[in-house]
Amino acid sequence: MTERSEGTMGLDLPAAVTDEPGSVLLGLDFDGTLAPIVDDPTRADIHPESLTALRRLGRLLGQVAIITGRPLDQVRRLGRFEDGSGLEHLVICGQYGAERWDASTNEITRPPRPESIVELERRLPGWLAAHAAQAVRIEDKGLALALHTRGVAPGLLDDLAPDLAELASELGLMVEPGRQVIELRTPGTDKGEALAALAAGGSFASVVYIGDDLGDLPAFDAVDTLRAEGLFGLLAVSASTEQQALVPRADLVLDGPDGVAEWLTALADAID
Repeated sequence: MTERSEGTMGLDLPAAVTDEPGSVLLGLDFDGTLAPIVDDPTRADIHPESLTALRRLGRLLGQVAIITGRPLDQVRRLGRFEDGSGLEHLVICGQYGAERWDASTNEITRPPRPESIVELERRLPGWLAAHAAQAVRIEDKGLALALHTRGVAPGLLDDLAPDLAELASELGLMVEPGRQVIELRTPGTDKGEALAALAAGGSFASVVYIGDDLGDLPAFDAVDTLRAEGLFGLLAVSASTEQQALVPRADLVLDGPDGVAEWLTALADAID
């Protein structure tokens, strides 16, 4: 475990990462980490400085991977990961690892749309109307449905959470809470499993993971497991006033996506 600190200097760039970059696995969340949280999730473009830094790091590190709850195709578009060079070996794990794209082969793996999600899509508009929650925005993610209240009614999801959990249970789905969003999706995958699979697929001595929300906790757990197995681990949080759950677990606290971009740039500078 590294010493916890804030900023982008000194202990924030451990020698285990900068001295042996080719043995480093870098995993990152997307929303709230590489891109700002915005009212319209279809407009959450990647921070331009993070993209520049990742293109540099893609040539230097053993593996760069995006592990996100977003659908794969959205992340590829919003991240502009196919424009320019440097990320020819990027891996994107979408929808908590249910989808995967390997840039080196352009291979995409994704399961079919679950029948439980089809049924949820049919029932959800009426369910929201019956709960006086028509203002909630429904995002169809293909393998899940997400309910957004950002810019509408920030406290509404807290009121709906117990009944949503009951609805999810009835359909065999799980509830994934986030920052002013609740997602209903099929169980069986999480970011920790996705990160562990990536770590098992290469010869890594160090693993770094940066996230911002509750869905990143399994990835934090995975890093702790890898530490126990002898790897060096660094956990960083893209901090916000909306979600503090990751802060006590983090070795490094960054100031939102701007702080992540600054740290990634500093890492690339230190390795170069």
